[in-house]
Amino acid sequence: MNSDLVSQPRKGARKLRPLTIPFVIWGKWPSGSPILVFLFCAVLQSFCERVSGQNIRSRGEIYGTTSGVENTTSMEVLDDKRPLRVGDRLSMRVVEDRKPPTPLVVTDSGEVEVPLIGRVMAKGKTCKQLAYSIKGPLEREYYYKATVIIGLDVEGRVSPGTIYVIGQVHSQGPIEIPPDENFTVSRAIVRAGGFADFANKRKVKLVRKNPSETIIVDVDAVVRKGRVDKDPPVEPEDTIIVPERLINF
Repeated sequence: MNSDLVSQPRKGARKLRPLTIPFVIWGKWPSGSPILVFLFCAVLQSFCERVSGQNIRSRGEIYGTTSGVENTTSMEVLDDKRPLRVGDRLSMRVVEDRKPPTPLVVTDSGEVEVPLIGRVMAKGKTCKQLAYSIKGPLEREYYYKATVIIGLDVEGRVSPGTIYVIGQVHSQGPIEIPPDENFTVSRAIVRAGGFADFANKRKVKLVRKNPSETIIVDVDAVVRKGRVDKDPPVEPEDTIIVPERLINF
């Protein structure tokens, strides 16, 4: 191949500016120049930190965080007044990770799913209390030091009230009505752990408080035959009573 064809630029082509790279990369460090080495490393570290910081901020915007956790570095300033509740959307980050915030949601069970350590109870705790309850397990297993930052992005909708499920179910007691769900008798029984072995599924009682009345619900027909028209929605302060079958085979 003619070497002139390789070395000569194409006529009319844009002349490229040579890439400026410190001589220390291509050649040897000059002897007796520790100051140059130190300055080069300091400049390189500063550049990397700035790029990393910009990436963290831009990724935080994509995640849609509004709590400002990406700009917080101290656990002492976290909110310690408002108890968390079901449906709250949070952001969490570990300062030492230098990673974007992780979104968390307080589930119906009152827990959040935390990377590395799994489910942690959040309902009833403040952001500061939750952060400290996560900090301990992280430091025991994964970090020498973990500065956990948690903030509230979106408040969960408030439940309209509470109902009570008693009788032949696996988990008797109060149940909060979900704020964004058509919560019916059959769904309440599912939330209570389902029917016990000797439950009378055809004569479930829905006792209303305001106004006072009792409705008999055939939950068996609702489930087996799809009679959703026979599955009334519950209201605050209602009581669901699941009776026992008279004859148990």
